[in-house]
Amino acid sequence: MSVLHPDALQGRTVLVTGASRGIGAATATALGAAGAHVAAHWRTSQEDAAAALAAVPADRLTLLQADMERPGAARDLWREAVAWRGRVDVLVVNAAALPQTPMDGDDRAWDAGWEQAMRVNVLEPAALIREAVAHFIAHGGGTIVVLSSWAAQQGSRLPELTAYAASKAAIRSLAQTVARNHARDGIRVHVVAPGVVRTEMAATSDAGRGGSDAVDAGLAMGRRVEPSEVADLIAFLATDAAPSLTGGTIDLNGASYVR
Repeated sequence: MSVLHPDALQGRTVLVTGASRGIGAATATALGAAGAHVAAHWRTSQEDAAAALAAVPADRLTLLQADMERPGAARDLWREAVAWRGRVDVLVVNAAALPQTPMDGDDRAWDAGWEQAMRVNVLEPAALIREAVAHFIAHGGGTIVVLSSWAAQQGSRLPELTAYAASKAAIRSLAQTVARNHARDGIRVHVVAPGVVRTEMAATSDAGRGGSDAVDAGLAMGRRVEPSEVADLIAFLATDAAPSLTGGTIDLNGASYVR
C-alpha cells in the first residue's frame, strides 16, 4: 500500500518499465494507489503482468509489451505510452537483465552476456531517457527515476556479475549527466540504488553467496530490502515534492553499504 495520499499523483501519467514483477510491479501498484495513470511495460506474459497489477484500477492502467533486447524497442514503447493519454509526466527506468559473465567463463557466454546487459540495461534505457527529455522539454518538465544498484557504487561482490555492475554504473552516469544539463528545463532525474532486494531476480544469485539465509545474515539489518520500500520511495520522487534531489543517488540498502 502506498504511503502517499490517494490523490498525490492524480492526473499524472507514469511509464514504468519491467512492471510485471518485483520492484516494477510494486512501484506500478504504489503509483496507482497514489492516483497516477500507469503505463506498465511487460516483456513475456501479459497475463502475469495483469495479475501482478490487479490492484491498479483498470481505468488508470495500460499494459504495453516490449522486448528490450530488440534495438529500437524503447522508442516504440515510449511512443505507445505517450499515445495513450497524450503525455507522460514521469518515467521509471526499472527493467534490467542479470546475465552471468564470470571472468573465467566461456568466451561466447561472456560476449552474449555483455551484449545483453548493455542492450537491456543501458542502450534501450538511454534511448528511452532521450525520448523522455525531448518530451519533457516540450511540455515544461517531468521526472525520471532510474534504478541503478549498489553494485554501481562499489563493484559487485559476485564475480559473475561483471556486466551487470558495469551497466548499472553506466546508466547512473547518464542519469547524472541529464540531471546536470536539464535542471533548468524543469527535468528532475533521480537515481535509486538498492542493495539486495527480495525479488526473483536477486534470488537467482543466492546460491553463489551460500544461500538466502547466508545472504540475509550478512546484511546489516539481517534482512533484504522489501520491494515495497523501493516502490514507496519512487512514488514519493514522482510527486516532485523534493526537486532539489535531482541528480542525486539515493542508497537503499539497510546500512550494509555506507558512503
